[in-house]
Amino acid sequence: MQTKTGLCTILAVIIMLLFHSPRPAVAVPEISGEAAALIDGRNGQFLYEKNPYQQLYPASTTKILTAVIALENSKLNDMVTITAEACNVEGSALGLLEGEKMSLEDLLYALMLNSGNDAAVAIAVHVAGSVEKFADLMNEKAAEVGAVNSHFINPNGLPDPNHYSTAHDMALISYYAMQNPEFRKIVATKIRTIDRGDPMAQTYLENHNRLLWNYEGAVGIKNGYTEIARQCLVSAANRNGRELVAVVLKTEGANIWTDSQTLLDYGFNDYNNICLTEAGKFVGEVPVRYGLDESVPVQTGCSLNYNFPTDNTADFRPEVKLAANVNAPVKAGTKLGELVFFEGDRELGRVDLIAQKQVDRKLLVQICPWLIAAPVLALLLVIVRLHNNARRRRWKRYKQKYYLSQDNQSLR
Repeated sequence: MQTKTGLCTILAVIIMLLFHSPRPAVAVPEISGEAAALIDGRNGQFLYEKNPYQQLYPASTTKILTAVIALENSKLNDMVTITAEACNVEGSALGLLEGEKMSLEDLLYALMLNSGNDAAVAIAVHVAGSVEKFADLMNEKAAEVGAVNSHFINPNGLPDPNHYSTAHDMALISYYAMQNPEFRKIVATKIRTIDRGDPMAQTYLENHNRLLWNYEGAVGIKNGYTEIARQCLVSAANRNGRELVAVVLKTEGANIWTDSQTLLDYGFNDYNNICLTEAGKFVGEVPVRYGLDESVPVQTGCSLNYNFPTDNTADFRPEVKLAANVNAPVKAGTKLGELVFFEGDRELGRVDLIAQKQVDRKLLVQICPWLIAAPVLALLLVIVRLHNNARRRRWKRYKQKYYLSQDNQSLR
């Protein structure tokens, strides 16, 4: 109880220091795009949404998921032979030739920087054998990350009535993608030269995402356009250790850049990112039965941050939930509970509480069952033997009486 009280006091002091002065109300940003979302790139917290579940055409932002599938199912040094299916694809393209060989790495840069629709098909056929099978992988991964209102038909985002997503889903997919170091490296690249066998073929790639040049801290990730989808952009920026991912779908012209900048500015300027707990923080003791130690200290397995609006004093409480009936042995790092944070009745997040050290089982406890079982077994054996001996004696007496009566009858 003292440990929980001390933790609450420390957190309360931090919050008082951060929120001691009143602030003007935060203005919700005005976004011209049909749908939009803003998500924290570290903890997945949504900070802003507009029509988040409206199903729209994602255009080339589709390629975010395409790149993720390729990175998770192939190797960058794979050599890809371009098939006829990948050639002459409409829209933006690299001009791939049938039979041409390129590394998967170069194709991924062509996909994400040059937005090559032909590169997307070449990657899909290489990874899954066909566009249809690759689309199955895309839908499986989308469902896995929580993007349940999306459906993908192709790897490049060319229009199809059955190819759609939402601002909420694209934020989840992009948040997941940005956890991949190789993906981050690709989408943050401004200019790249790739290797191709034909000296006349396009080798110079320039990223179409303008924010990489004109927005402070921009680190990706992908824009897109088709006549029916209109302008789309998923952007990400990193400032002072914070990372935000913004999604804008179906907007017009230069609004795609101003909408995205407005969202990112809103997240950076109008939210305070508070550390609710740090990794490795001692939280309490968990009783351990049959252990050399009567209890084991537990600590937070990771840190947890949360974004609070700057005009709202953060008011949250931690609750420690420890495991019951823990028996030795206990290995260091074993999960023995959770530290859960609430704002009112709303859960903000939780972290695992893990054992700080190993607790071995008492030797007496280990051999105690045998100490009890051995005498019992011995007693049972004695009883069985006595019973068998008694039966043999009864049988012997019975036979003696029987033969004696037979002898008496023969004498008569």
